Formats: sequence, structure tokens, C-alpha cells
Amino acid sequence: MVDCGEGAQLQLRRLRVHFSKVSHVFVSHLHGDHCFGLIGMISTFGLLGRTAKLHIHANEQLEEMLNSQMALFCRDLGYEVVFHPIDASRHEVIYEDRSLTVETIPLCHRMPTCGFLFREKPSLPHIRREMIDFYQIPTSQIQNVKNGADWTTEEGEVVPNSRLVVPAAPPRSYAYCSDTRYMPELHEMIKGVSTLYHESTYGDDNLPMAEKYFHSTARQAAMVARDAGAGQLVLGHYSSRYDDEQVLLRQAREVFENVRLANELDVINV
Repeated sequence: MVDCGEGAQLQLRRLRVHFSKVSHVFVSHLHGDHCFGLIGMISTFGLLGRTAKLHIHANEQLEEMLNSQMALFCRDLGYEVVFHPIDASRHEVIYEDRSLTVETIPLCHRMPTCGFLFREKPSLPHIRREMIDFYQIPTSQIQNVKNGADWTTEEGEVVPNSRLVVPAAPPRSYAYCSDTRYMPELHEMIKGVSTLYHESTYGDDNLPMAEKYFHSTARQAAMVARDAGAGQLVLGHYSSRYDDEQVLLRQAREVFENVRLANELDVINV
């Protein structure tokens, strides 16, 4: 989970995401709309009998406050909450498992803030089942074939690996950049990202407001996507002064074509 605003657990229920699926929460910064839902979610997990650890990655200032809240509201929680402090000023890998890595993206806001870059690790090629069957390659050798091995038949014919597999899909990546003023150099950290979420609080009409409050316009978000060579751009974090966010979409598309607006409960293919 990336950020945990008020009502996050209700949205999980609406999306039918089982609470046990949430194992790591990455908090970009300590403004309420990004973390007020955390203690309620932690409490609910405990009431539902959770036993697995929950990992929180956030600015170190959150740890003391969270511990105080849990001491007051979450006694006998039944599971461990593991806190991982992050340095919002550094671009570094803060999490890694067999399938992906998570990197921090330093942003420029009114308090220490970072985005997160999720990178899928390259996967092995897919076997061509018809070729495996044709050459009667035993199941025990399939992993070797995936790892690049050729196959030698009983007659001594060497079947090159390229005939036995098809390339895996390119690894996907997702960059989450919320609550930041426009950073001309930001694209360098997210080069070639498959999907970019970038805040677009204001339109061109409120550029001075964006600069004053350290937020971005939709056009500036599109400039980051264009310069990064992103596959698609998702806009969000709109100011309430806009009754119709289509104006933000139009301004972004003047710079970068493949843009969409984020709406609550959207499911987006990255």
C-alpha cells in the first residue's frame, strides 16, 4: 500500500482486497491525507486476528507518534508492526524481494517527502510447450531450458534454446510522485517508467498557487512524463477548486498524449 489516508480500510473493503494481502505500507510524508488512516487500519487488522507482521516504511518522525497511538488504542494487538525509517532526501532501494524492488524518489514539498518507484525484476522466458512436447524434454529439464540451456536429442541433434522459449514480457515499473512542486530533474530518476502517477493539484490558471504551496500543475506533471519517456501518466491530487478535472486532462495532453485522470476505486493496468 502506498500512503494510507483517512478511510483507507473502507476502500479496501469496497475493492474486496483481503486485509491479509497488505504486508507493507509506504508513507510518502506526514500530512494527514497520507497517513491519518494508518492507526485505524492497524487496529482493525488486530481485531480481525492478524498474526503476520505489518511493515511500515516512513519518515522516522512517524514512529514515535505511531507507537503512542498503538499503546493507547491497540493493546494486545496480536501481531508485530515493524517500522522502517526512510530518508526522504535520498534516492535508494528500501525494499527488495524475489519479484521487485522499491526505491525512494526525493521530492520537493513543504516537509520531507519522497515518492516511490516500484520496479519488477526481469523474469525468465516462457517455454514453448509444443516444442517441449515435440522433443520430449523431461519436466526435470524445463528449468534449465528457461535458464538458457540448449537441448540435445538422443540422436545428437542440438536444439538451440531460442527454439524452445519465447522472451518474457518486459519488466514493468510504477512511479508514485505525490505532493511535490515541479522538479525539472525528476525525470532522470524515473527514466522509462511504465506508469507514472504524478500529482496535478492545479491547472495553468493557478501556477502561482502551485509554486507557493509546493505543488504541481497538470502541465508540469506531463512535462515530467514526457521527459522520462513514461508509458502512461496518471493524474491525481486535484484541488477542490476544480469541479471538472477535464481541464487538467486537456492541459496535460497538450504536452503528453497518454494521460488519464485517477478516480477513486479505479483499477489501472500498468
